[in-house]
Amino acid sequence: MKTICLYFEIHQIIHLKRYRFFDIGTDHYYYDDFENERSISDIAERSYMPALNAFQEMIKEHGKYFKLAFSLSGVGIEQLEMHAPQVLAKLQELNETGCVEFLAEPYSHGLSALANEETFAADVKKQAKKMKEYFGKQPTVLRNSSLIYSDDIGAQAAAMGFKGMLTEGAKHALGWKSPHYVYNCAMAPNLKLLLRDVDLSDDISLRFNNSDWDGYPLFADTYINRIASMPADEQVINIFMELSALGIAQPLSSNILEFIKALPACAKERGMTFSTPTEICMKMNSVGSLDVPDTLSWVDEERDVSCWLGNPMQREAFNKLYSVADRLRIANDPRINQDWDYLQASNNFRFMTTKPSNVGLDRGIYTSPFDAFTNYMNILGDFINRVNSLYPEEIDNEELNSLLTTIKNQGDEIEMKDKEIDRLKAKVAKMQAEEKPAEEAPKAKKTTRKPAAKKATAAKTKKKTEAEKKD
Repeated sequence: MKTICLYFEIHQIIHLKRYRFFDIGTDHYYYDDFENERSISDIAERSYMPALNAFQEMIKEHGKYFKLAFSLSGVGIEQLEMHAPQVLAKLQELNETGCVEFLAEPYSHGLSALANEETFAADVKKQAKKMKEYFGKQPTVLRNSSLIYSDDIGAQAAAMGFKGMLTEGAKHALGWKSPHYVYNCAMAPNLKLLLRDVDLSDDISLRFNNSDWDGYPLFADTYINRIASMPADEQVINIFMELSALGIAQPLSSNILEFIKALPACAKERGMTFSTPTEICMKMNSVGSLDVPDTLSWVDEERDVSCWLGNPMQREAFNKLYSVADRLRIANDPRINQDWDYLQASNNFRFMTTKPSNVGLDRGIYTSPFDAFTNYMNILGDFINRVNSLYPEEIDNEELNSLLTTIKNQGDEIEMKDKEIDRLKAKVAKMQAEEKPAEEAPKAKKTTRKPAAKKATAAKTKKKTEAEKKD
């Protein structure tokens, strides 16, 4: 029986402001707040809320039959918290239905998997913690930024305890193989891989409203019939895309949501089901390992990382950013960490690309790749100065790590002693409270005897007076 796995990504660019060379050292705030608020509010209104409302209607209509998955970058969540909290509230409502799974991904939506293993692990764990806070469950499946994957990255994901990982069903990685099976990582057999069906996903996210496309107009029954016509043993159909495809890339006027709403009924007629990534990883066995020695992604025709690291400018910015990764992680300064998350975002490197793309690229404030590179490097110059100023530059990373470990251990020891002092204070207070009633008891007894003693004394005095009279 064929099963469809629907997955949507939610990420929001953090727009950088125009930052001049002369701002270095004087201005440590790098962001265009107006554009950040405008863009996330616009996407929430035109895409996220209409799409999420449609999914809620589909779940109400079809119950547990219809299922889907999401992942949210941490920086995207921060933007939603500030400017579009209704989106997070709606996602929590969907979570309560039990028909939605939330996946892990790097908090920054960055490229740390290509640069620094420890930074990548920290990035993913930070986002997974956020997912548990919002939706009550620890993610068990990982989706790297833009589906970036290689054998090495898969091994890192397995080491972090994930059961499965999403990636691209790229032809150069698959060869003669089909993306409609479950595979496993070549370096970590326990990590299962779910591969995106490129054509089926892009038919919706890229081509749906293109009147020049041979498949236009695309109807739900035609789409499902195409899936049903695939070989019977090809049972896993992975359709992955950005949520903004529904409403932004494909405008609501194209009836894209009506198409999506019609999919469950058409699939049910053809005997298909819907499953979440974790359900597929738990129920289906791998048919074999997938060798991916070179990194792949879901971007551009090449399905590699050349859109971020394809030219010398991009590689220069990338190497300079991650040159301070270890030092920054060791220092662990909250304000610096937030800037680190925003500067890691892959979009910053995408704006510097000089390669042509079949997908339009909006560079925002930048007039060219060189303009994007210059602005980013100015910001990075100030940022790295701030990182190095946390502790003297003469202290290398090993010495700094040792120093901060000592400080942390001392802090932990002081904290333990403070707790012990509080415990002893509480014990003393309890003992004093128990002793106080025992001290008060004799006083109470003396008070009760006092009237009787007075009566005895009075009687004795009376007798003495009467005796004196008789004499």
